[in-house]
Amino acid sequence: MLHKITFTFLLCLCFSFTFAQKSTTAALQEAKPEKAGMSAERLQRLDRVLQEYVDKNYIPGAVGMIARNGKIVYYKSVGHSDVEAKDNLKRDDIFRIASQTKAITSVGVMMLYEEGKFLLDDPISKYIPAFRNPQVLDSFNKQDTTYTTVPAKREITIRDLLTHTSGISYPSIGGPEATAIYAKYNIPSGIGTPNNKLADAMTALAKQPLFHQPGERFTYGLNTDVLGYLIEVVSGQPLDQFFRARIFEPLGMKDTWFYLPAEKHDRLVKLYTEGENKKLQPVSARGGQNPDFPKVDGSYFSGGAGLSSTIHDYAVFLQMLLNNGEYNGRRLLSPATVRLMTTNQIGEVDRGDSKFGLGFGIATEKSAAKMPVSEGTYDWGGIFGTTYWVDPEEGIVALLYTNKFPNSYGDLGDKFRVLV
Repeated sequence: MLHKITFTFLLCLCFSFTFAQKSTTAALQEAKPEKAGMSAERLQRLDRVLQEYVDKNYIPGAVGMIARNGKIVYYKSVGHSDVEAKDNLKRDDIFRIASQTKAITSVGVMMLYEEGKFLLDDPISKYIPAFRNPQVLDSFNKQDTTYTTVPAKREITIRDLLTHTSGISYPSIGGPEATAIYAKYNIPSGIGTPNNKLADAMTALAKQPLFHQPGERFTYGLNTDVLGYLIEVVSGQPLDQFFRARIFEPLGMKDTWFYLPAEKHDRLVKLYTEGENKKLQPVSARGGQNPDFPKVDGSYFSGGAGLSSTIHDYAVFLQMLLNNGEYNGRRLLSPATVRLMTTNQIGEVDRGDSKFGLGFGIATEKSAAKMPVSEGTYDWGGIFGTTYWVDPEEGIVALLYTNKFPNSYGDLGDKFRVLV
């Protein structure tokens, strides 16, 4: 009799566990904050701060979203998508998410890794031969941009690219040497250059010097654009098609695109910058870059910076990761792979108080002691004023989207963490 009771109890326990697992991977739904252990009253502080930044013309507008334990407890917009036209910003307006593209590309890479297409410590030249025998910058003459190089001690690996330790830098926002060399050879940043081809740009990039030995430093750069091309080579699909078929459609991300369908153009927020006395003003097309690049019929698919999306779409993507690779009955990654992605992969390489996984910044004990997030929280953002983080310990996915760059009032992102 005792054995029968014990067996019945264990069976019930298994069914309960299965139900709990399924409930955490269901589609995101809005719920009262108290249902997820949060305070509706205290969340109103966030309303006041966001409205204050709009009223003072620090930002044109903002959309904020917080989900906890799979329940959306905060989802609001304030301000304008177009200040001059006085168009109110809507919750489902579309933003240029720039470097938030990187996490999506990294997930795509890891999906192919799970299929046995490659190993993380394979040299990238095994799949993109142009990267064979890399050279490292030795000396640079800023007067005429000439330089000398020395051979790299080893090949760049896929892991180096996922962790930004390859030695590849960025045009414009990289150091002066990288900016000059990449400009000289027309290496695009991936933003506002829709008419290039990814294969051509990455082949040209492969011929440029690295700015340190592979694996020795963290240098934020075009690594994820190279990974986007890796996806194309290995999958046999253009990056936009791979994303659509393997990530966006399975997750129901209907508003995430490299180049928006015509019927979505009116939902793209206007992009702002700061003029004289930090006054808000629209970004104008200059230097061959069009701020409305998501509205054109482009052919360049930047895995590092090219996507536009809504805050809800991206929250779904992050919830999938928080659910250890599964969302609403669709599994994209195994829990073991998500663990790899959100674990320190750069060892003792310096990145201030934080570390870096495979596509994400990682909060350490030291950085978590300075801001109210848990150790192991992973995050990133985009240059146009979008940011996110996922706190696995608290079950939180949090995102804040604005539409301004540069921004003298960038403290809003840290205040958002405090308020959440």
